[in-house]
Amino acid sequence: MAKQKFYVVWEGKQPGVYSTWAECQAQTDHYTGAKYKSYESKAAAEAAYKAGWKGNWGTGAKTSGTTGAKTGSSYKRSAIVETSEEIDYDSISVDVGTRGNPGPVEYKGVDTQTGDIIFSCGPIKKGTNNLGEFLAIVHALALLHQEGSKRTVYSDSVNAMKWVKQKKVATTLPRDASTAEIWELIDRAEHWLRTHTYENKLLKWQTKQWGEIKADYGRK
Repeated sequence: MAKQKFYVVWEGKQPGVYSTWAECQAQTDHYTGAKYKSYESKAAAEAAYKAGWKGNWGTGAKTSGTTGAKTGSSYKRSAIVETSEEIDYDSISVDVGTRGNPGPVEYKGVDTQTGDIIFSCGPIKKGTNNLGEFLAIVHALALLHQEGSKRTVYSDSVNAMKWVKQKKVATTLPRDASTAEIWELIDRAEHWLRTHTYENKLLKWQTKQWGEIKADYGRK
C-alpha cells in the first residue's frame, strides 16, 4: 500500500494543506500560476505552508522536513535527460495511468498552464507504465510537429525520455496476443522517431519541487 502524502497549495483556488491528490488537484487545475508540492508527513506540509512557497517551491532551498529542492548548478543536464529550474508553462505535460504493471494502460497530454486535456488514449489492454509514458511523449511530439509548434513537452519518466532520445524502447514485456495492441503502437512510435525530427524541448518534470505533473491520474 502506497504511503500517504500530504499536499501544500500555496497559490490556488483555496490555499491550504490537503491529504489527497484529488483535493490538491481540485484547487490547482485551471488556476494560472498555481504553486503546490507534496510532502511525506502532515507536519512537514504544515510547516512548509506556514513558511510560504519561496524556499519550498520551484528553485527553493532545502527546509526542515522536506526532501529539499536543488538549485542552480546542482541541476545537471545530460545528453539523454534534460531538466529545468522553472516551469515552462507553454508546454504539454504527459502522464500514464495503469491498473497493474503490466496491466491496462492509458495516457494523456494536458496543457501545463490550464490542465485542459489535449489528447488521451486507452485503455490499452496490456502494457507497462514506462511504455505508456513513452507513447504519451511521442504522441505529444507528433501532434506538435503536425501543428508546427515548438512547445515544450514534460514527462516524469526518466526511462521513457531515454527511450525517446534513443528512438527505441528497452522492455522485457513479451510480444504475444495479450500485448499485440501496445506493441503495434510502440512500433509506430519508434518508426515516427526514426523518420522525423523535432525542435521541441523534452524536459523532466521535477515532482519533488513542483508537485505532481498536471497530467497525473491520481492513482497513488
